[in-house]
Amino acid sequence: MKTILFNGQKMEIAGVHSDSRKITDGFAFVAVKGTQSDGHSFIDKAIENGATVIVYQDDSAIAGLTRNPLFIRVKDSAEALGQLASLWNGEPSKHLTLVGVTGTNGKTTIATLLYDMFRKMGHKVGLLSTVCNYVNDRAVTATHTTPDPVELNALLAEMVAEGCEYAFMEVSSHAVVQQRIAGLHFKGGIFTNLTRDHLDYHETVEAYRDAKKGFFDQLPADTFALTNADDKNGLYMLQNTAARKQTYSFRTLADFKGKIVEAHFDGTEMSINGTDIHTQFVGKFNAYNLLAVYGAAVLLGKHPEKVAVLLSTLTPVSGRFETLRSPKGYTAIVDYAHTPDALTNVLTAIGEVLSDGQIITVVGCGGNRDKGKRPIMAKEAVRLSHKVILTSDNPRNEEPEDIINDMVAGLNAGERQQAVCITDRREAIRTACMLANAGDVILIAGKGHEDYQEVKGVKHHFDDKEVVSEMFN
Repeated sequence: MKTILFNGQKMEIAGVHSDSRKITDGFAFVAVKGTQSDGHSFIDKAIENGATVIVYQDDSAIAGLTRNPLFIRVKDSAEALGQLASLWNGEPSKHLTLVGVTGTNGKTTIATLLYDMFRKMGHKVGLLSTVCNYVNDRAVTATHTTPDPVELNALLAEMVAEGCEYAFMEVSSHAVVQQRIAGLHFKGGIFTNLTRDHLDYHETVEAYRDAKKGFFDQLPADTFALTNADDKNGLYMLQNTAARKQTYSFRTLADFKGKIVEAHFDGTEMSINGTDIHTQFVGKFNAYNLLAVYGAAVLLGKHPEKVAVLLSTLTPVSGRFETLRSPKGYTAIVDYAHTPDALTNVLTAIGEVLSDGQIITVVGCGGNRDKGKRPIMAKEAVRLSHKVILTSDNPRNEEPEDIINDMVAGLNAGERQQAVCITDRREAIRTACMLANAGDVILIAGKGHEDYQEVKGVKHHFDDKEVVSEMFN
């Protein structure tokens, strides 16, 4: 049991949760209004399971209850959950230098590269990312881009217990709106870029944009806010932040100014604030990621020369522009690109480096997600490729053929001649490998690091890299 002071009330509790099924004797239950269900409907069940404290925001939910735990009414129970989870775990983010990364594309790469860089500097570091969470060198499976507050604060507490000094985390738009980061103490925030995504949840681009901005609005004056000045929303993110405003750019004056000198499939030569750097990353979008990593490391007090040297030693993140060479002389690239802008960035990067040969793109779209991006994805794939194979991604509870048809709807008669539809993803990749000649590049987009396909609510093992390697052999 721990004694916690919350909302002016002293309570002694054995734990905190918003899932009534996980409540046991002495727990505090926080009734959160979720997207699928309302926790207020389960208050009675939580009390039955042993909850001694109920945190709620809807008075009608406790009317007529005969049992009498400690009731605490709050304005926003989702925010209260984050605050309580932080308090229960000893406010772990106060004992870490915690930096959040938000934006549509690049979050995983930037957070992971900062984690890798600071570990190379000899620090113990934590990572919270889409691919995997790490408590220093110990991997913890990731289920969400940003975990729920209970899991999130427990992970941060583990980092503190294991001596971590720094933690880098992705901050999704969902996490901001759903108050999953409430109660956390950040030392800085990074904005990457903003393009269409998650409109199935946010409904409008403006709402999605403002969710990202909400993260910077919460940053206090003793933190930094580092933004991409080349993105049209970059400076908008900083409008209402109290944090120290910093910028990075390839096109305009900025605190961290980059220039691409030379690009090829083995890496990119670039300069940052006048210092030349050879990196193992390909594409302008990756150059932006590296520029953000450099800027954040310097803002965290690291010497610019040391940061530049370490930047050249970093390697790409799993499933992000991951290159595999075929014995037959063509190249396959596996990338997580699952938004129109990300797909455009990757294909543009390939086109800029490709001296001869064709680009063959294998791409699909996820089910039960923003349908509006499907025709755009297909059109961009056809525009920037020589041949396109439209296939399944994670169809979830939709029919794969329906998703592919939504993609085809974005193509005119001429563009449809460039595309072929193969529902089975393995067969689509096999076909691409059969079509490829020496010097060609196959882009397999959409799933990246994922090692499964979700069909009708069931996850089946499927790894793009494994399938490509099988085809090579």
